[in-house]
Amino acid sequence: MIEIQHLKKSFGDKTILNDVNLVMQTGKCNLIIGSSGSGKTVLLKCIVGLFTPDEGKVLYDGQSMTELTVQEKKGLRQQIGMLFQGSALFDSMTVEQNIKFILDMFSDLGHKEKMKKVNEVLARVNMEGANKKFPAEISGGMKKRVGIARSIVLNPKYLFCDEPNSGLDPQTSLVIDKLIQDITTEFNITTVVVTHDMNSVMEIGDNIFYMYQGHKQWEGSNKDIIHSKDEKLNEFIFASDFLQDAKQMRMMDAEQSKKEGNTAVRQ
Repeated sequence: MIEIQHLKKSFGDKTILNDVNLVMQTGKCNLIIGSSGSGKTVLLKCIVGLFTPDEGKVLYDGQSMTELTVQEKKGLRQQIGMLFQGSALFDSMTVEQNIKFILDMFSDLGHKEKMKKVNEVLARVNMEGANKKFPAEISGGMKKRVGIARSIVLNPKYLFCDEPNSGLDPQTSLVIDKLIQDITTEFNITTVVVTHDMNSVMEIGDNIFYMYQGHKQWEGSNKDIIHSKDEKLNEFIFASDFLQDAKQMRMMDAEQSKKEGNTAVRQ
């Protein structure tokens, strides 16, 4: 679990985050959403330790990141997996070399053990046999899978995904969403996803935090969003007339199902 307590962050006289409080649950996909300039990227960087907050705490299973020693911070970072927006693969390295690079940097395993782990995570993301391919030889969706494989090769407790569906078609995006969700549940990871993709919000949003002008405007699940009365959230999620109509239809369907259920109980 990751807990954010009264987090504040400013750059000069501009306040980016103002008294942010969040609890990100283990074994769940925790999504941070919001328009550009809402503070979600700065929040992510504060959580992973790239920025130091001006006030407040970031707690990893009760441990405050800012109060850890240098050695303890190094140990924590080895428990963190990162999936970057552009996958961030090294063009000059093969798929297996990209994944093995993390093991070379952060583990004392022998070559045989490293290759075993590389093949295990490639199998987990359905990329068996792609070991010797270079990033230029695989599709965008495959690059994302390799990025996910690399992010979980150290068996992290925490997984951060920055716009995991950026640049992908809708069908491939669904595949990546399902993979992230399955890995989160399977390995009981605390997963944090920053996204603009509303399909991701509706598909895997166990916990959703909507950021607006530097503070948490709304919190709930993908099931709660449909019934939300928060005007700012609704303007963001259901921006078009088409989506507004879709929301009304889903609410009417839900109300009808509820009435039918009550009628069945009385009978």
